[in-house]
Amino acid sequence: MPTTTRPLTRRQMLRTSAGSLLAAGLWPGAWWAADAAAGDPFHFVVLNDLHYLDKRCTPWHEGVVKQIKAHQEKAEFCLLVGDLAENGKPEQLDPVRTIYKDLGLPLHVVIGNHDWQTEKERKGYDDLFPKANNYFFDHRGWQFLGFDSTDGTKAKVAVREDSLKWLDTTLPKLDKKKPLAVFTHFPLGPIVPSRATNADAVLERFKDYALQAVFNGHFHASTERKLGNTTLTTNRCCSFSRNNHDGTKEKGYFLCQAKDGKITRQFVEFKLG
Repeated sequence: MPTTTRPLTRRQMLRTSAGSLLAAGLWPGAWWAADAAAGDPFHFVVLNDLHYLDKRCTPWHEGVVKQIKAHQEKAEFCLLVGDLAENGKPEQLDPVRTIYKDLGLPLHVVIGNHDWQTEKERKGYDDLFPKANNYFFDHRGWQFLGFDSTDGTKAKVAVREDSLKWLDTTLPKLDKKKPLAVFTHFPLGPIVPSRATNADAVLERFKDYALQAVFNGHFHASTERKLGNTTLTTNRCCSFSRNNHDGTKEKGYFLCQAKDGKITRQFVEFKLG
């Protein structure tokens, strides 16, 4: 099944306040990045929904790392977009950290709902990934922002108030005209299953920024939504123990290139053995 690329109708856009801004031509930020000095082109990889369960998953993820190292030598960092583990246990999260460190690339991680052990408990994740909550980093003229969109183990959520407050405090620190990419576990794209219920309120916070790409997980399927020049995606899972939600069999990750203020991406399938 191909990527679900669905241009939104005016009526669908107007269902959301973020869509209303675009329909009215009032979301200028996404167009600025092409004119910004974005630095040299570079590649990076994006993986979501690893769902590490037990040692039976180890050969799969070791194979993923081996493939990335063998065929994507130019990648300069890796985004892990939530659900690293199946049940948020340290004995599941620690192997993921160990295996993907072998990439030899900076790892930038955000939490998924399966990385919580209970509605209140996420100590395993916080201990093993202590600086992977809400943060941003710069790379070759680009800004990358990762934030926590989870609410415990819940599969359907609104982004919590503390994360919204962090965005409100942090966004003024960013350069509005530098190209920006966002990564968070729950989908933000319109008309995507399991989309965060307050995704519009999240997206509105970026309306004055050069937001070019949003990478999400949680919904194990390839979807693409366009809001002006901003592309919002989910991807198939990269899991040994879980399947895709849309019935497709291919599993893998994105190989992305940032160039001239834009991000292009290619799905790379992985098969064990």
